[in-house]
Amino acid sequence: MQKRLIYNQYIRAPKVRLIDEKGEQLGVVDFEEAKAKAKAVDLDLIQVTEKVDPPVCKIMDYGKYVYQLEKKERKSKTVQHAGEMKNIRLSFKISKHDMETRAKAAEKFLKKGYKIRIEMVLRGREKYMGDFPKQRMKIFWDILNALVPIKIERELKMEARGITMIIAKIS
Repeated sequence: MQKRLIYNQYIRAPKVRLIDEKGEQLGVVDFEEAKAKAKAVDLDLIQVTEKVDPPVCKIMDYGKYVYQLEKKERKSKTVQHAGEMKNIRLSFKISKHDMETRAKAAEKFLKKGYKIRIEMVLRGREKYMGDFPKQRMKIFWDILNALVPIKIERELKMEARGITMIIAKIS
């Protein structure tokens, strides 16, 4: 959620620290004088921050400023996938072709920045097959590693329902 921008007549401070359209600081001036300078160059007076006294105001185009903020916010949202996780589930009897299909899906997730939890569900006697499930996971790992360079976040681990591992793309 973006905070509400204060600009032009909505600024309530009697004095402001002014930055002109070229980015040069003009110092502390009266609000009316700052508004007149912005109007003279046919731009808006935008309050950039109110955390200091007097607040910092900049002479610039309001629409362009809003667009830049939205663009910055969109860019930061694309990076936020790093903490999120997607699941890829393999079965004990999965074929090599199905592994390749799942590896391509995992590749798409990794390229978007997600971490992936690879899970092989084991039922009944499958839990006691020793190294066979681990070998299947190794085959999947090799297929996926050929598509995109990956690193192991959490090693292969035996759990109640099967074996899992967590991987991520090498940055």
